Amino acid sequence: MTAGPKVLIALRTKVGVNGPSRKEGRATAVLVPTDLQPAAVETVIDPSRRRRLIDPSELWRYREVVFFLAWRDFKVKYRQTYLGVLWAMLQPLVAMSVFSVFFGRLVGISSNGAPYPLFVLCGLVPWNFFSRAVGSMTVSLVSNQELVSRVYFPRLIIPMSAMATCLTDMIVGLALLFAALLAFGSWPAPQVFFLPLFVLVMAASATGLGVALSAINVRFRDVAYLVPFSLQIVLFMTPVVYPGNLVPQFWRPLYSLNPMVGIVEAVRWSVLGTPADWVMISISTLSSLALLVAGLAIFSKSERAFPDLI
Repeated sequence: MTAGPKVLIALRTKVGVNGPSRKEGRATAVLVPTDLQPAAVETVIDPSRRRRLIDPSELWRYREVVFFLAWRDFKVKYRQTYLGVLWAMLQPLVAMSVFSVFFGRLVGISSNGAPYPLFVLCGLVPWNFFSRAVGSMTVSLVSNQELVSRVYFPRLIIPMSAMATCLTDMIVGLALLFAALLAFGSWPAPQVFFLPLFVLVMAASATGLGVALSAINVRFRDVAYLVPFSLQIVLFMTPVVYPGNLVPQFWRPLYSLNPMVGIVEAVRWSVLGTPADWVMISISTLSSLALLVAGLAIFSKSERAFPDLI
């Protein structure tokens, strides 16, 4: 039996660390029998010569993967629990009660004129989101190593889905904050409409740090043990139980390099109307954006080696 006639087809395909692209790549000649269907055409995938931090169009094409991974993590997190998502309310409530007794009553730390329980809760809600998001994103790639090593998709989706799960806890925490505000007979400050902007800045800082640590954790697994310990230390370097103006003026620019310093101060200003140091907020915002760019750069540089290292 003789083979039928063949035609020479030139294919040009480029796949970088962020997936397929229609732009430049290496041309590959493939001999294809004329009697075969187009599905039999083979494509040679080459790595991209240029590296990009993020490809929004590709992330959008894989948005369903983000949703299903986030939904899976959410169900696993609260599976076989009696309270379910109410744990997102119980944890900050218990912490608020403990801090209010020890730091508010016994130590007598200032709260800038606001009720101390509300003052602490305004710090705990953003801090809990930041710490949970960073911790979850750090171990996300290792926890999904079967997906990383066997199936192609933008690897950035895995830590992003971990952060999306933490966003649900953040929404529950904000609902608790506003409920506590009404319980104390207060109303949100008029500038509360700026709160979503500060949440975006907070998400940027958590994303930058989380994706960087997730990439480093693939190579050095000690990071997963170091992060929880480090976050406990950073908690007391963040104005959660005390106002930022207690820090001496000389040290505030350096202190504000911690992105959560300005975010916590901004959340209190937008919800409670307490005075805000805009220099600290500006420095922390710039620090958050720099952290986001640096984190994406580290992740993009390390992404090719994930299947071999994980």
